[in-house]
Amino acid sequence: MEVTGIISALIIGLVIGVLGRLVVPGRQNIPIWLTIVIGIVAALIGTALAAAVGVADTRGIDWIELIIQGVLAGAGVALAAALYGKRGTT
Repeated sequence: MEVTGIISALIIGLVIGVLGRLVVPGRQNIPIWLTIVIGIVAALIGTALAAAVGVADTRGIDWIELIIQGVLAGAGVALAAALYGKRGTT
């Protein structure tokens, strides 16, 4: 993973985190900063997975990589919302 890949993953991660929050049904009682961090982590992991599969560097927009990142962000937001919600009830 190159420096430009990391920087673009961070920027895309901000957007992906918010989109991941919108994709998950229901209300998520997690702070926005946690959503953004989840998006950044999902973008970095998604970029690494796409590179491992060989779809990270295509001509034009890397739709498969973006889909991988979005799915990871949605799953991360759902998991964080479930864990964060349980934290306050114990």
